[in-house]
Parts: sequence; structure tokens; C-alpha cells
Amino acid sequence: MKIDILTLFPEMFKGPFDKSILGRALENGLVEINIHDLRNWGLGVRRTVDDRPYGGGVGMILRVDIIEKAVSELKKGRKSTKVILLDATGKKFTQGMARDGR
Repeated sequence: MKIDILTLFPEMFKGPFDKSILGRALENGLVEINIHDLRNWGLGVRRTVDDRPYGGGVGMILRVDIIEKAVSELKKGRKSTKVILLDATGKKFTQGMARDGR
């Protein structure tokens, strides 16, 4: 199994993946996990990946075009790929969904 993770904070994943059940799976060659810095696909000198919310308001949102560019590049040449996008408004991802391949 190959897992690619897109994040703005790649260094944050080292500890949990190295010291957990996933760490054992990695050691045994059962899974390959690649952490990608989303800023590699960012725009300009600062590798910008976010923008102000449409209509104003506080905070910033990730740009869909940047996410799409990164996902498309990572999917190239693969026959079967599932994409899981985590967001605050999405449906809760459960063990049952993982087991059923949803």
C-alpha cells in the first residue's frame, strides 16, 4: 500500500508514523508513506498556497487549484488511486468506511 500525504507541516508527521503501528508496517515493508509539502506546488517566490475567503472574513483558505495540481501530479501513472480530503465539514471517516473501501 502506498500513501501520499499533502500537508503544510510535513515535519509534524515524523513522530506519529515512526513510533506507532504504522512504524512497524513501514519496517516490514507493508506500507510506503510519503509526506509532501503542499508548498512545493505553491505559486511565486513565497510558494503561496492560500488566499482570503471569498466574501471577506477572517482567516485564510487553501487554494483548490494548488491542491488539484498536487493531487494530479501524484496520481500520474497510477491505475487505481483513492483520494481522501480531510476538512472540517466532511463526513466522519470511520473504520467501517476504510474496511469497505469507501
